[in-house]
Amino acid sequence: MLPRRFATWRGCVVMAAPLALLPQPAWAAMGIDGAAMRWPYALPFAGLLLSIALGPLLFAKFWHHHYGKIAAIWSLLALGSLVLFAGSMATLAALVHAMLAEYLGFIVLLFSLYVVAGGILITGDIKGTPAANTGILALGTLMASVVGTTGAAMILIRPLIRANRPRRRNAHVVIFFIILVANVGGALTPLGDPPLFVGFLHGVDFFWTTRNIWLQTMIVAGLLLVIFVAVDVWRFRREPQLSDAGPGKPVRIRGLVNLVLIAAIVASLLVSAMWKPGIAFDVLGTKLELEDLARNVALLAIAALSVWLTPDEHRQANGFTWEPIREVAKLFAGIFVAIIPVIAMLDAGHHGAFAWLLSAVTAPDGTPREVAYFWCTGLMSAFLDNAPTYLLFFELAGGDPQVLMHALSGTLASISMGAVYMGALTYIGNAPNFMVSSIANENGIEMPSFFGYLLRAGAVLIPLFLLLTVLPVAPILHWH
Repeated sequence: MLPRRFATWRGCVVMAAPLALLPQPAWAAMGIDGAAMRWPYALPFAGLLLSIALGPLLFAKFWHHHYGKIAAIWSLLALGSLVLFAGSMATLAALVHAMLAEYLGFIVLLFSLYVVAGGILITGDIKGTPAANTGILALGTLMASVVGTTGAAMILIRPLIRANRPRRRNAHVVIFFIILVANVGGALTPLGDPPLFVGFLHGVDFFWTTRNIWLQTMIVAGLLLVIFVAVDVWRFRREPQLSDAGPGKPVRIRGLVNLVLIAAIVASLLVSAMWKPGIAFDVLGTKLELEDLARNVALLAIAALSVWLTPDEHRQANGFTWEPIREVAKLFAGIFVAIIPVIAMLDAGHHGAFAWLLSAVTAPDGTPREVAYFWCTGLMSAFLDNAPTYLLFFELAGGDPQVLMHALSGTLASISMGAVYMGALTYIGNAPNFMVSSIANENGIEMPSFFGYLLRAGAVLIPLFLLLTVLPVAPILHWH
C-alpha cells in the first residue's frame, strides 16, 4: 500500500511540475474552447513560472530590476496567442474576468494585511533562549491564521533576529520560523494563507478549514515545536556562555491601533461572506458582486487608516518598504493573465490537453484519490507557489465549493493541507518565505542556499507528511 502511494505522488511531480500555478476558476476561460487547444498554449505560463523560480537564483540583479517587465512579456505572449485562437473579444472578456473578479480581491487582501502588520512594532530586549524562541514561534503560529502568514512573519521576524544575534548558530531558528509562522500556522482561516483566501473567494466557507483541519494542523505544528525545542536546546548548550548585561528594556508593543485595524479586516471578510444583497455589475460578461466591491473598498480604507494613524518611525524601525508587496502585485498580475489558456484546457476535462493530470488524481471509478491530491498539491506548491497550485487542484476536483465542502470534504482538506503545509519546503513555496530569508541575511544571519534550505526543511517535514499518510487515517485525515 505504501509503495503505491509513493508512486502516485512521485508521478504527479514528474508529470505536473510545469502546471503548478492556477489562480483562476475554470469559468474564467468562458468563451474559449479549451478542448481545441494544445499544450503549446501553456508555454507562456510555463515560461513565467520558470522565470519566477530561477530568476532570483541565476540572475538576481537583473531579475530585481526587471521582474515586472519579464512578467508583462509572458502575459502579452499568452494574450497574443489567445487573440489568434479565439479572437479579441473573447480574450478581452477573459482578461477582464481575471483582473476584476480574481486578481483584485486577492491582491487587495494581501496589501491590506501587509500594510497593517507593518505598523506593529515590538521593542525591548529578548534573549534568544530555547524558551523564548519557542514562545515566539508558538505565538507566531497562533497569529498566522488571524493576521496572515505575511503579517505574523513581518511582525515577529525582527524581534526574533535581534534576540538570537549573539548566538553563533542561529539559522535553524529562522528555518523553523519560516516553516511554522510563514506556512503551517496559516492553515485555519482564509486570512492565514493565500491559497485559502483564493478558496474563500471561490465559495469555501470562512471557517471551513478551522472546522475540518484543526486537528491535523495541531498535530503538525505540535510535533514541529517539539522538534524545534530538541534542536534548539542542543544548539544552545554548545554556545559559549553569554555575559549577562543586566536587566534589559522591557518588551513593548507599539502601534496597537493596527490590532484594531486587523480586527476590522476580519470583520470586513466575514460581512462580505454573509451579506448577499443580490446586486451585481456586468463588465463584459464578468459579474462583480456588490459585497465584493464593498469589501475591497473597506480593505483599502483600512490600509489607508493604518498609514495615517501609525507614526512613521514605527515602520522605519520595522524596516518597512513597499518593494515586497510591489513585487507580489506585479508577478501575480502576470500569473493571473498567463494562466488563462491553461484554465481553458483544464476546463475541458478529459477532452483537454491535460486529461492525464485529472487521471493521476482520480480513480478509475471517478472517485478522487485523496492521498494523491495531498502529495501532488503539496510538492507542486513547494517548488512553484502554493496559492495558484491550490486552485489547479480545486478545479481538477470539480471546482464546486458546495460539493467539495460536503461530499468531497476529504479531497478539499487534502488540497488545503498540501498547499499550506508543503509551501514551507522551499524559499519560493510561499510569499513570506523568501522575504524572511532576505531579512535574516540582511541582519547578519547566514541562511542556507536554496537547496540547503530544501535539504533542512525536507529532513524535518517529509517524515511528518509521511506520518500523516501512513497513520490510521480514518480519525485524522478521513482518507479512503
